[in-house]
Amino acid sequence: MPKQILITGGAGFIGSHLADELLRRGHRVRVLDALVSQVHGEDAVRPSYLDPEVELRVGDVLDPRAVADALEGVDAVYHFAAMVGVGQSMYRIADYTAVNNEGTAVLLEALARRPVGRLVVASSMSIYGEGLYRGASGPLVPGRLRPLDRLKARKWELADAEGRQLVPVATPETKQPELASVYALSKYDQERLCLIVGQAYGIPSVALRFFNVYGPRQALSNPYTGVLAIFASRLLNGLPPLVFEDGQQRRDFVNVADVARACALALEAPRAVGRVINIGSGRHLTINQVAERLATVLGRAHIGPEITQTHRAGDIRHCFADISLARELLGFSPKVDFDEGLAELAGWLEGRIAINRVEEAATELAERGLTV
Repeated sequence: MPKQILITGGAGFIGSHLADELLRRGHRVRVLDALVSQVHGEDAVRPSYLDPEVELRVGDVLDPRAVADALEGVDAVYHFAAMVGVGQSMYRIADYTAVNNEGTAVLLEALARRPVGRLVVASSMSIYGEGLYRGASGPLVPGRLRPLDRLKARKWELADAEGRQLVPVATPETKQPELASVYALSKYDQERLCLIVGQAYGIPSVALRFFNVYGPRQALSNPYTGVLAIFASRLLNGLPPLVFEDGQQRRDFVNVADVARACALALEAPRAVGRVINIGSGRHLTINQVAERLATVLGRAHIGPEITQTHRAGDIRHCFADISLARELLGFSPKVDFDEGLAELAGWLEGRIAINRVEEAATELAERGLTV
């Protein structure tokens, strides 16, 4: 049955793709979005990629009146409004805490007065910190934050007490959170707030932990967005992607079309209520591999990544998704192959202008002592 659905932050990258998916499924979509300049540019207007059928309301999730008005007649809510970026969160602490934590609280107070049939909150793999590992003797062990002395010595891999290297394995939802950044803490607060308040007020709620989402519409001039968009902004300007540590970090890259489908499935799945669920591809690549493949597909294979051999505060070594629970509870399985997704991204990037602000962001971090 068609529903009226609100997406907070729905004019952004993932939210706009979800809007497309929901419209295809016959739903009506309303978006509440502040159109912040870091994502949408200084002269922020309705994005051209946002479907004309989407009702856009420009407003801040921190504004109780704007939120209450946006909820009028709504059957379900996707809460995507958030500031995004591990590095930036470590110095814009008040901003991230206000938008992500307080903004969620404002939404939930409004929902407590007017409950809806489903609330889906966008969470993040950053909550895990380090992923799950296997020890040298065989047992599984949760990854822990790496000691500063090892990072300063450029010993990037995790090791046990005897100095033996740990082997990363797929991370399930049962792995205890290890909150390594202000952003990670704020996303954990978002998901817990939604699940706690949802249970108290009879609002069926689901938290989806997104891994590294990529695809068309990422903000190319935002140096704190997804790594593929950051690399693309450098390559389009003839510059090498800047890679922290040695580039052998492993991540799970999931296409935005797959993420949108997973979100749509969460709208109806009865057994997903009250759960946190990983949304990833179930595969992993090193950051170096990603940089090289992107350069190739953009016709810039001659531009190799610049390995900085520095660590950024809040970054982790390895984390990739175990998506067994998404398969079981949502019936979700990823469909977009990484190279196929890269080809689509390259087509979208053709002719686009990307303002390279990566060095500016790196300098900001270094001046604040947030890199070693």
